[in-house]
Amino acid sequence: MASATDPAGVGPRITALDALRLVSELIAFAALALWGFLAWNAPWSFVWGIGAPLLAILVWALFLSPKAVFHLPRLVRAVIELLVFASATVALWGLGMPWAGLAVGVFCVAVGVLVGRRELR
Repeated sequence: MASATDPAGVGPRITALDALRLVSELIAFAALALWGFLAWNAPWSFVWGIGAPLLAILVWALFLSPKAVFHLPRLVRAVIELLVFASATVALWGLGMPWAGLAVGVFCVAVGVLVGRRELR
């Protein structure tokens, strides 16, 4: 996220692109949860339905968040982000929803590219 402050110096300015990035992340986590709950029989559906998005959230918090624990080069961060979004796409595809998976993948990657371009400036 951008670290620019508004003119009054109150705090970080949230842009529409920041909101879209949050939406793309939430969609990816929801797709993984949906896959976990629907692709497996109980009790594994609860394990995967909670575990898959939890693992993706952990990866995001450790490597991709604005206050990430591990600061990695920009290229490595982009690859990790792409893997999270690709896993959500493949999860929806595996549920028999290829168009939904494709839409999620295209949306998430497009937002990621826009965010990456903004960070390069």
